[in-house]
Amino acid sequence: MARTESTMLPLGTIAPDFYLKDTNSNNTFSFEDLKGSKGTLVMFICNHCPFVHHVIKEIVMIANDYRVQGLGVISISSNDVVKYPEDSPELMTDFAMENKIDFPYLYDESQETAKAYQAACTPDFYLFDNQDKLFYRGQLDDSRPGNGIPLSGSDLRGAIDALIYNRSLKEPQKPSLGCGIKWK
Repeated sequence: MARTESTMLPLGTIAPDFYLKDTNSNNTFSFEDLKGSKGTLVMFICNHCPFVHHVIKEIVMIANDYRVQGLGVISISSNDVVKYPEDSPELMTDFAMENKIDFPYLYDESQETAKAYQAACTPDFYLFDNQDKLFYRGQLDDSRPGNGIPLSGSDLRGAIDALIYNRSLKEPQKPSLGCGIKWK
């Protein structure tokens, strides 16, 4: 298991736009199409990463808890599917169904979106405010596969709560840790 930290894109960065195919619906969407009225969570995930497998249930719970409060939720896979065929768009659809992902799971075939967000690992989380400015980037919580710390989503949930309820955000924000993006 390769361990790669997120690059921590500067806070205040405007969300890079994209136009990507959703493997759940076969529609193509931009950031503008999917953003929420209160803010938008963009996550880079993939099908095969053990770090993603470790957190996927909590990610789905967070999406279900906060979408009703005006949070847009977007997941993107940018891995090279030639070298990692288990991350192919067809298998992304299967992964979404198996894990009850009913929010967009977009395929970044060119990897340009991952580069624009400076995504480094899976999972990698970016929370933007309702003005599309980066409010939080970093980890879900301190739990990692095999470290014995229970999964809670506390860091990301705290950031979303701060965003939605206009509270100050705790510092410092810790980078996410996961498998490195599989670049072409």
